[in-house]
Amino acid sequence: MPGSLNPTAMVRLLGPWNTGHAPAYRELADVVRLLVMDGRIPLDVALPSERALAASLGVSRTTVTAAYASLREQGFLSGGQGSRGRTGIPHRTVPVSGPGLAIPEGILDLAYASLPATGEVVHRAFADALIDLPALLPGFGYDAVGLPPLREAIADRYTAAGIPTTAAQILVTSGAQHALNIILKTLAGRQQKVLVEHPSYPNALDAIRTSGSRTVPVPMPPAAEPASGDSAEPASGGWDIDAMVATMRHQRPAMAYLVPDFHNPTGRIMSNLQRRRLVREAAGTGTVLVVDETLRELNLDYVSTSPLAAFSPAVVTIGSLSKSHWAGLRTGWIRAEEELISRFVQTRTTMDLGGPVVEQLAAARLLRAFTEPLDARLAELRRNREALLGLLAEHLPAWHVERPRGGLTAWCRLPTPSSTALTVVAPDFGVRLAAGPRFGVGGAFEHFMRVPYTLAPAQLETAVLALRDAQARIDASPQLRRTLKAPKEAAAVA
Repeated sequence: MPGSLNPTAMVRLLGPWNTGHAPAYRELADVVRLLVMDGRIPLDVALPSERALAASLGVSRTTVTAAYASLREQGFLSGGQGSRGRTGIPHRTVPVSGPGLAIPEGILDLAYASLPATGEVVHRAFADALIDLPALLPGFGYDAVGLPPLREAIADRYTAAGIPTTAAQILVTSGAQHALNIILKTLAGRQQKVLVEHPSYPNALDAIRTSGSRTVPVPMPPAAEPASGDSAEPASGGWDIDAMVATMRHQRPAMAYLVPDFHNPTGRIMSNLQRRRLVREAAGTGTVLVVDETLRELNLDYVSTSPLAAFSPAVVTIGSLSKSHWAGLRTGWIRAEEELISRFVQTRTTMDLGGPVVEQLAAARLLRAFTEPLDARLAELRRNREALLGLLAEHLPAWHVERPRGGLTAWCRLPTPSSTALTVVAPDFGVRLAAGPRFGVGGAFEHFMRVPYTLAPAQLETAVLALRDAQARIDASPQLRRTLKAPKEAAAVA
């Protein structure tokens, strides 16, 4: 049965909450919020009455009333003023923003690393798709494999990259996440193991957990010395290949989910030497290598590598137009050997019967002229990246930032294990964040924060100044510096 918290226990949990660095009601609300998220105040527990808590804390009832009102507004407390509210986690998650969630005016979203459409190019592709559409209208509109023109365009791009591919080796999906869900359901399933890099892409970790599979994290090594911006070779040491291969041999995971191209969240890229060795030594372990290449085209430093599939036909590759062109296309794909594609199609038909036709026609057009918008997009991202790195160095010098070679995000090591606390406090300063533990399992990465450089430099400056102020509040409050666990339920993070 749901219980209640007496004032004495509440005071003990709060500790020295009132530091004087912010209004008392705000400090009280912040600490209660973190205690709820950390599980030290359970969910669906009635907090002490305003009068009783004010007397126990030695503060005015107005302070407690304002703190409780703030918690109700944020969704951490139910009930109206005068009633004993019960604790909860808001459905509209405060710490993490995700696609489909409304962003309040004045809030800069640093939780969601994605870009707007490549403007005129995407618009024109959809206009051209409508010209192609009448030829398909006599059909039923269901195609579990994908429209032939799109599959052929995808196959041609792999062939041009040195990986001979036919349309029969391509399955079109409704985005990369859809592709991963199909692969998980086919290759892993309940209670089977899936190896992942640690940290890894949060939505992939969620998909693995939802599938019933067991995540097997392999830590990535600490950041190497920054590579020069004009180097065409990746820095060595980005992945612990020995640990990955040893895990495959001893734990026998059904598959490994890897992001070797501008890894999310670190921005690293795996060298060809590491790719070749990984594929060679993984052979015979029974682990299928599944590679997410959705960020591969965002190559800011002109790093020269071959796709992982170039080293073995057994590699399964996930691709998408979400990062290079527009997430609204909802078009992704799987490249694999024909026998596996047949199995993936069988799985896919238990989930849906095919993707939207117009989007696939538009995607085929975009793939045929893939590089047209890319140069401008990469130039913009380079400017944003340099702006962000400079701002972090100037305003948050205690943060150690791993310089990304490409992709959309920078991975930052914080001076204290305060990532979740920062995520909770930051909206008060106008910024939404994704806490470090969203990128790991078991509460890891409280010392880390992913910061996208998808915003313009002026917005990044506003965001970094807000981060600086939020960090200052945490540094000034012992209660906010605690190592916290991330919320068990969080919104999607791109």
